Amino acid sequence: MKELIKTIRTKANMSQEQFAASLGTTAVSINRWENGKSVPNQMAQKNLYQFCKEHNIDVAELVIDRFCFEHTEKSEGKEILYHGSKKGIAGDIAPISRAECDFGQGFYMGTAALQPLTLVCAEDKPKFYTVEFDLSGLKILKVGIGMDWAMMIAYYRKQMEKVKGTGIYEKYAHFADGYDVIVGCIADDRMYTELARFFNGTITDTALLKCLSVLDLGKQYVAVTQKACDQIRIVEEHDLHLLERLALQDKSVARRAEGIALADEVVKQYRREGQFFDEILGGV
Repeated sequence: MKELIKTIRTKANMSQEQFAASLGTTAVSINRWENGKSVPNQMAQKNLYQFCKEHNIDVAELVIDRFCFEHTEKSEGKEILYHGSKKGIAGDIAPISRAECDFGQGFYMGTAALQPLTLVCAEDKPKFYTVEFDLSGLKILKVGIGMDWAMMIAYYRKQMEKVKGTGIYEKYAHFADGYDVIVGCIADDRMYTELARFFNGTITDTALLKCLSVLDLGKQYVAVTQKACDQIRIVEEHDLHLLERLALQDKSVARRAEGIALADEVVKQYRREGQFFDEILGGV
């Protein structure tokens, strides 16, 4: 927090006295915040948030830059990934997410910091983690941009229940059997709308996958077995303060609006190509 506050003041090109006057506090308080001797209370953080909005300072980007882990040497077979938790990790890491997540129950990590940050920024006491994942000896299923990705999500999000017992249902019910890790594209809040439209029969598979390609959401690694979870090491743990959470919530809303607008354009372009979800289910 201390580095963030100092960066905000520097970007505003203000002395501690000027900064304090703008926030309605004292230079002594600013000095203590920047030296890490105290943390601004919630009212002060809300004032900081408003100050940044008025001065066009993108706090969310500053938070992302601060949390991105810098490593000079990348060990072979190991990945640096990010995880957001609503209340923090207690005990050993385990594959205990909700079963209705993108690729089923597991421990989810992303290749970029923003997605897990925005996932938990609306919580009261979230934690953000940098982890190192040792992939050696693990069986990994890599799911590219294609219908396997979409249909796996359809299966795990209970969108295929009406065809339970059919060949297509059984295919995706067992698609990841025997694997320790699933690696696939993230279906974040910018894709939720498009996935819902696909499942509801509003857009085709071609339009859905073109949206995914254009939005470039990054990848997620899902440890689906305890064996895989045992090979995850926490490198850093961070609390998310109110100022950071407010900025990330704004960022999430803006990104979703931008993503939906971009996806709408893609859908218009490809609305006559491909198959609808019911046609795919009915044609197998």
